[in-house]
Amino acid sequence: MLFTKPIKKAVTKAFAAAPFSLDKQSPIIPIRHMKFDFDPKLLDPKFYMNAELASAYFASLSIFLTRGEDLVIDTARYHRDFITDPLLKQRVTSLIGQEAIHSKMHEELNDAFLELDLPVKLFRFLAGYVFEYGLERLPQPMKLSLMAAIEHFTAVLAEYMMNHEEIFFRSQDEKQRAIWMWHMLEESEHKDIAFDVYQTLSNNYALRIAGFFPALITILMLISAASILVPFYRKPSNLVSLKYWKEIPYNFRLIFGLKDGVYGSTLGHIFDYLRPDFHPNDHDTSEFLAYYKEKLLNPETGVLTPYMTKEFYPALRS
Repeated sequence: MLFTKPIKKAVTKAFAAAPFSLDKQSPIIPIRHMKFDFDPKLLDPKFYMNAELASAYFASLSIFLTRGEDLVIDTARYHRDFITDPLLKQRVTSLIGQEAIHSKMHEELNDAFLELDLPVKLFRFLAGYVFEYGLERLPQPMKLSLMAAIEHFTAVLAEYMMNHEEIFFRSQDEKQRAIWMWHMLEESEHKDIAFDVYQTLSNNYALRIAGFFPALITILMLISAASILVPFYRKPSNLVSLKYWKEIPYNFRLIFGLKDGVYGSTLGHIFDYLRPDFHPNDHDTSEFLAYYKEKLLNPETGVLTPYMTKEFYPALRS
């Protein structure tokens, strides 16, 4: 819900009193339009490291992500009106554009998952309930904090994926590979924008930390719990499959293992967000970005080249 005019004036006044330096601001990023045309018959249910339950986490993440990205889009669009720095305002437009296409492409992937007998309708209902009756009803300052926190978690995930390129090539599923590599590239590209908006308009440390924990609970706990249902829903015989149960520890380590797990090995990065002087660009991914842009976007050999239909930069406006 948008603020009324008196409340909007009060928020504008409060934001104006919060100084923040944009010295670490990254340059403008493009908006890329993609077209994957997922074929359900070609989707690999063990795409992630040939592990069914770990792959189910990413399928579940894809479904829940669309609501999270929609929240980011609405929050960024609302707060863009308060930003006075032209470059940051332009970067917010890029963030909105990238996230809008992420949401659209993941919905198309989710529709394909539906045909593979994944519990897409159930998870859409659960995500809708969590967001509609919870996160989307938060006041705008808290939404701003939550937006920054959500983007932090996707940045952590993106950096992990960039550090483990081999993950994407364990499967022959080229389109799932492409959507996740594209998504991780762009999450890393825009990882500082939501944070810079929050710090520019609020710069309230306590509120920033308050937004961290709902994101933590949703991404690490709620989605993980939901993903446990996927292998049984898709293939009920897993309930009595000794082979499936023997693979559970391996699947758990892939996501939460302290040595190499997606979140277990990145706990330091995740909780670095609690540092008062934290900034996303303290974790430098510029070399990764340069490498992956060449690998993914090279006009002749890029992994994403067959799927990208358009790329453009938003205009810089004062």
